[in-house]
This record gives sequence, C-alpha cells and structure tokens, in this order.
Amino acid sequence: MPPQSQAATGTDAPSDAIVRVSGLTKVFKDFWGRPKARAVDNVSFEVRRGEVFGLLGPNGSGKSTTVKMLLGLLYPTKGVIDVFGRSPRHVATKARIGYLPEESYLYRYLDSRETLDFFGNLFQLPAAKRQERTEQLLEMVGLKNVQRRVVGEFSKGMQRRIGLAQALINDPDLVILDEPTSGLDPIGCREVKDLILALAKRGKTVILSSHLLADVQDVCDRVVIYYGGKIQAMGTLAELLTERDSLRITTPLLPPETLERVLQILRAETSPDAVRMDSPTQNLESYFLGVVQRARAAEAHTSGATSGGRVAAYLQGDPAPAINHGERVLESLAAAPAPAAPKAAAVPDARPAATERRLANILAEPAPAPAKPAATPGTPSDKPAATTPPADLGKADDKLASLLGDSKKK
Repeated sequence: MPPQSQAATGTDAPSDAIVRVSGLTKVFKDFWGRPKARAVDNVSFEVRRGEVFGLLGPNGSGKSTTVKMLLGLLYPTKGVIDVFGRSPRHVATKARIGYLPEESYLYRYLDSRETLDFFGNLFQLPAAKRQERTEQLLEMVGLKNVQRRVVGEFSKGMQRRIGLAQALINDPDLVILDEPTSGLDPIGCREVKDLILALAKRGKTVILSSHLLADVQDVCDRVVIYYGGKIQAMGTLAELLTERDSLRITTPLLPPETLERVLQILRAETSPDAVRMDSPTQNLESYFLGVVQRARAAEAHTSGATSGGRVAAYLQGDPAPAINHGERVLESLAAAPAPAAPKAAAVPDARPAATERRLANILAEPAPAPAKPAATPGTPSDKPAATTPPADLGKADDKLASLLGDSKKK
C-alpha cells in the first residue's frame, strides 16, 4: 500500500522519512500536447533521516528528472512527493536543502569568497556567520590558497569544489549531490566521500546520483537502480551485492605444509576446481592516496588545488573555537606589570639668556599688515583705482543723428 501524503500535517513522516515518493510519473509532451517521452514511470521509494541514498542508472534512465521533481523544478504528471512532510515547492522547505547540480552554474566573474558570500546572502545569513562559514568551507574544499581567483578561471575539478561549498553554505538538512566527484582528482574524491559520511553521521540526509559505482559503494546505505524510467532493483548494498552461494576465508600467511593440509580438506569437501587461492590486494584508490600522503610528508611542492582540511566545524555540529577577547584582557590586567625602564637624566637647557631675550622681542613685535591683493575687474576694492577721463560722446551722438536722418530720407 503506498504511503499517504504528509503535506497536511507539516511534520516529518512517522517512519522518520525525509523524502517520500509514491507513484511518481513524469511524461514530457511535445508542442501539441502529445506524449513524447515517459521519463519516470510509477516510481516509489523513501529516504530516511541520516541515510545516504544512491540513485543509479544509465544515461536517460530518469535519475535527473527525479531529482528535479524533488527540488520542485519540475511538476510531476502523477504521484505524490513529500520533502520534510511538505510539497517540494514550499519556500521554507527549499531553505533546508543543499543542491549540487551536475554542471556548476556559477557567476564566472566572482571569486570563491564572493561566490559563497552571495549564496549565503540568498539564505539571509548574517554577515558574521557568512564570513565564518566561508572560511571553514574554503579550507575544507582546498581552495583557500586561490580564494581571490575568479571562478571563470577554475578547472572543472576546482569548480566542483566551490560548487560543493555553495551547496553547504546554509547547513542543509537534505543534501542532493548530482555527480559530486565528476572532474575531481582521487584526493578530492576521497575528501567528498569523507564529507558525505560526516554529514550522515551528524544526522543529515544525502541523496547521491553518480555513475562512479565505486564511490556509491563506499558511502551509500541503500540504492535504487533505474532503467527505462522504472526502478529495477532497490535495497541495501549488503542485500544486493552479497553472493550467497560462495564463501571467502582470509588468513595470515601460513607455512606451506599447513596450507597444503587446508587445501586437501577443502578439495575433499568440494570439487578441486571450485577452490581458488590468491593474495588479497588493496584497491588503486588506497594505493594512490598512500603515495600522495608520503609525498606530502616529504613536503613536495604543488601549485594545484591543495587537499582540504577537516570537515567544516559547523557541518560536524561542533562549534568553532571562539576567541574570548574578554579573558585575554583580564589576563593582561591581572598579570604583574613589567618593570618600567629607567628614565634618562634630564639635560639642562643650554641656550644662553641672550637667545631667549631675542626670541621674546621677536614675538612681541606687531605682525606686519598683510598686503592687499590687486583689484580685479568686477571685484570691489578699499582704495578706488585710477580712472580714465570719460570719453566725449557728443561726436558719437551727432554721427548717430545724421545716420538716422539719412535713413528717413531714403
């Protein structure tokens, strides 16, 4: 029986499910409204609190469409979706979700610090908290040394790192990661997997969509496998991967005679070709990380992205160590005062008395009156400037009268 919607209650599901999907179907239509593709076909599953849930499947199997409907970016054709007991389009619900898309869509002319500050401001985080989380996230994803480079200059792996940081700036309760290790080097992949495990340990829920099955196997508790828009398999990794018809025994290195006796017993109980013996091997990732760790211990230099530090403190739930300035002030006041340095002996004034009298006379003299600036046209002056005698205007009047008379005659 499919689970009922909890949208009316406004609370998480009684089974502690963060995400509940029942009968989810998405059909894309063409311009004329005719069905074109059935991307998701009657899908049902639950994602519980503190669980790492994997979405697996080949390209075009419906994983990304499911993720977009969980985020409220697409409307389902049929079915019910509850995220934190509400519709995925509820604004308060969106504030509790962190999302890393398959392609990082970031402002290319902002640097790493400005990018995180921008996304933190979208969640209305106070400036002090934005700055604190930005410092921790840049350290965690290994971009602190290049924090002033604009994002448009980053490689794909570095863009994934800053994209992962922006997905966690709001300390989300549900983290949806679409191909989070795409483009990352093996060190970055290991750090992302450690981060996912740390988030789950704190009680956060992670939905991981990836084509790298080794990464999924390292971190996921349960997975669903899509094909053709339908779920073909679902369960824990132990349930899906355990081979029930065979058994592996691992022992320390045994003497040849002891090993021969063990093999004789095993071959007597089964067919000789069914018993295989080899030495265990570590995976390539473990070997690679060991080589890099030894090189780092030898202080080898690199100009690329550095390995991130520990998981950001606010993501682990433990507060960052605060600097108590008050205690430092009290310590400085309570400390014994340092002995003052001995003052140098005062040097008597060696100026002769005549010099002092001369200085006193100079100060007593009245200051000379400042020179008045020369008068400029249009500027009033205390002393009237010399004026030229007025010109004789009689001749000009006679000339003008004669001209007017001539014009009247004409």
